[in-house]
Amino acid sequence: MLGGQEATAARSDERRLDGTHVAFVANSCWSIQQYRSGVIRALLARGAKVSIIAPPDRASDSLQALGCEFHPLTLSAKSANPLADWKCFSQLARLYRQQRPDCIFQYTIKPNIYGSLAARLAGIPCIAVTTGLGFVFINDNLVARIGRALYRVALRSTRQVWFLNEDDRREFLIRNLVREQQTFVLPSEGIDLDYYAPGQRPPNEDGTFRFLLIARMLWDKGVGEYVEAARRIRADHPHVRFQLLGPADVANPSAISRAQLLAWQNEGLIEYLGTAPDVRGAIAQADCVVLPSYREGVPRTLLEAASMEKPIVATDVPGCRDVVRDGVTGRLCRARNSDELTATLLELCNSDDETLREMGKAGRQDVAARFGEAQIVDIYLQTINQFMLLKAYWPGR
Repeated sequence: MLGGQEATAARSDERRLDGTHVAFVANSCWSIQQYRSGVIRALLARGAKVSIIAPPDRASDSLQALGCEFHPLTLSAKSANPLADWKCFSQLARLYRQQRPDCIFQYTIKPNIYGSLAARLAGIPCIAVTTGLGFVFINDNLVARIGRALYRVALRSTRQVWFLNEDDRREFLIRNLVREQQTFVLPSEGIDLDYYAPGQRPPNEDGTFRFLLIARMLWDKGVGEYVEAARRIRADHPHVRFQLLGPADVANPSAISRAQLLAWQNEGLIEYLGTAPDVRGAIAQADCVVLPSYREGVPRTLLEAASMEKPIVATDVPGCRDVVRDGVTGRLCRARNSDELTATLLELCNSDDETLREMGKAGRQDVAARFGEAQIVDIYLQTINQFMLLKAYWPGR
């Protein structure tokens, strides 16, 4: 994987990693547990030491129960306070010097920026995983421009920068934020198809059709367009229901308040389901899962829904179009366009059951072929093995 080339080492699943120390750094323990637990289990099973560096949350204890070491990090994703960011950088620099991991995987903007700078000072190879470009690239205000400038400085010294889709990789290259030889496209963060298996939906005796949007409640996720589509469709089709599942009031400049969600609910437009540690029940109850986002890495919720044989609707933007095969596994529509989203959702809820079933089955087959967790785990293991070979033959590199 180094340098973006095909791996030439023997299959990594045959190798032990005893004595190897791997650190994972992110803006939440929850995201590490949710998206990378398969990789972590594989590392622990091969004898590696795994450290988690992230702000403590409800997943911290679960990761330690797996066998990981946990080091709390003070980090605010929303704050633009330079003193708070300096504290985050100082903590990372100190932890890297003390812990001396053999390699570090970093996720989301602040760990990628400040972690990469700290890894450079400590002389430790790191990989910055860009899971989506988000606010810093969707917007062009002062905070966004500062974020892009910091990326340009910090990522120069990373061993590699991983992206989840080709559009994001190209965006970084066009903006001269990375060198091409650093880059690699990871085909999603992997889905456990046994966990996200098709479920038996109860008989729909009242004719209700359920759309479901699962995401952090952000305007950038297209929640506003989804609510507007609900307003228009429910005026003539009251049997169609629109559900939202995900945290509100999150630390993000694009956050939607819980009060706004409840106002929409009181208006009869949507049902706000709050949050859930396990989304499978909500997906199983839905007829179609929707994500009208402005930009994604590779949207996990669409992969989960497709794996559970649900038709999926998303916008024709980076990340989303990497998952949806238009007309086969679901439908694509233009972003920031309530008219087109409304028309697309009307098309889905007016489709016959057989069409919806065929879309769902095609979706699961596509996820199995392109996004299965096993192939993602193998990429991580091959990369770590190559780091260790490089360390053995060229100490200090």
